[in-house]
Amino acid sequence: QVQLVEFGGGLVQAGGSLRLSCAASGNIFRINDMGWYRQAPGKQRELVATITRGGNTNYADFVKGRFAISRDNAKNTVYLQMSSLKPEDTAVYYCNADVQRGSWTWEGDSYWGQGTQVTVSS
Repeated sequence: QVQLVEFGGGLVQAGGSLRLSCAASGNIFRINDMGWYRQAPGKQRELVATITRGGNTNYADFVKGRFAISRDNAKNTVYLQMSSLKPEDTAVYYCNADVQRGSWTWEGDSYWGQGTQVTVSS
């Protein structure tokens, strides 16, 4: 089993910054893609950013130029640096990891963290 634990959420004023981190632990052979998603009240969960093991990144249009995703493969950790935060960024942020099952397959299982609240005041 694999556990993901997020850190770094909180309350910040508009224009401020926060850094989220998410550490994976447990029975891990290799983590391939990692990502951050968010869910605001009354809305569906949406993709914020993803990063491959090799460091290729993908961002939702609404965070381009403001957020930066990174990872430390040795620590099985993914980060999200959030800058120029807006009230509409308020949501619960979840990290996700695609954990490869073993050396015999590229297939993986998707795991989620419990979420961390980010609140941006105007």
